This record gives sequence, structure tokens and C-alpha cells, in this order.
Amino acid sequence: MPSAGRQFKDAIYEQLGRVGKALASPRRLELLDLLCQGARTVEALANEAGQSLANTSQHLQVLRMARLVETEKHGLFVTYRLADEKVCAFYRELRTLAESRLHEIQAVTRQFLEKRGEMEPVDRDVLAARVRSGEVTLLDVRPKEEFEAGHLPGAVSVPLAELEVKLADLPHDREVVAYCRGPYCVLAVQAVAVLREKGFRAIRMEEGVPDWRARGLPIEMSTKEIYS
Repeated sequence: MPSAGRQFKDAIYEQLGRVGKALASPRRLELLDLLCQGARTVEALANEAGQSLANTSQHLQVLRMARLVETEKHGLFVTYRLADEKVCAFYRELRTLAESRLHEIQAVTRQFLEKRGEMEPVDRDVLAARVRSGEVTLLDVRPKEEFEAGHLPGAVSVPLAELEVKLADLPHDREVVAYCRGPYCVLAVQAVAVLREKGFRAIRMEEGVPDWRARGLPIEMSTKEIYS
């Protein structure tokens, strides 16, 4: 018969394994990445992740059973949010660990960016100084809901889907810096491609709101839009 100590350790690691099992899915990791931007409905998450509503709901239930996410119902809609800010911090640490150990991540990222004009990320400290001095126009190209949940100071909300119709409002005499959810979000990459095609000097910023928050940098929460 196992000793009391062995039973204790088995019980603990079984519980830790619940979290590991919940994270052992690329789709669920993407959902956590999206929820790091703010609470979203199942429908919104399915749309952003390119999944069916049924599959998204199933993945969210797995995350909920592991107590990584929580739900809140508003009428017919169910909104999901991270159970704790530590969940987002854990996801970032997992991402950082994978980046340091898996060279395939760098290779895939480099290949993707090189095909799109070798768009290099902007150093966050240099960017912050340039934003404060008014040298650049900082665009948040995520959906409005994510901008409202938290954005970089001085950023203007111009969702990617609305970018082309708002180009006339952007100043041509300043460089445009676009950012989205983080290093593996393609919204900023696509935004820079559109801006460059239209004659703007544009670059992307690799980091997103969770990365700035994790570094202790300020985040604003506001529904104000300059270009509406």
C-alpha cells in the first residue's frame, strides 16, 4: 500500500496535471491569448480564432473545468474572462519558454515576416520615447472591444477592418507604428502592409498590451477614439 507521503504527492501532481492537460491544445492556447486582451463572448472568440462555435465552446469548457477561465451570462450571450491575471502571466511564461527552447518558432516567424517585406519589430523603449515626443502615430489595430479593455498610452483605435476607410485621417508627415495582440498576432503585419502600399512610412511593434503590462508599463482604459 502506498505511503501517506506517496499518496499526497500523487494527489498534488494529479491536480497540477489538470492544468497541463487543459493547455495541451494549440486551439486552447490561442483562446487564452485572446482572453489576455479582455473578456469576450463565445461568438467573438470563435470568430477571432477561426473556429466553429461548437469547437470553441468545447475548448472553453475544458479551460473552465481547469479553473483557468470564468463565465458570466448576459441575456443569451455567455462572456468568458480569465479567472486570474496569473493565467495570462503563465501563458506569457510558457510562450517565452517555448521561444527559448524551440528554434522552430523563430524559423516560422522569420519566414512569415520575410515574405512580407522583412517587417522588423520596434524596440519598445525607443517607441515609448518617440510616442511621448509626438514623432509617431501609434495605431491599435485590434477590435474596439480589446482597445476599450486596455491599450497603450497615446494609441488610436483603428481596427484593421476599418483601416482603409480611415487612411485620409492619418497624418502623412509622421511615421505610423501599428500594434495588436503580441508577437504572433498578424493584424499589425497586415495593417503595415496596407499602410505601406498607400504611401505611409509604417512599422509594426511586436509587443502587445499584456507584454507592456507585464513589464510594469502603463496601460490606459478608455473608449475615446480620435479617428471616428
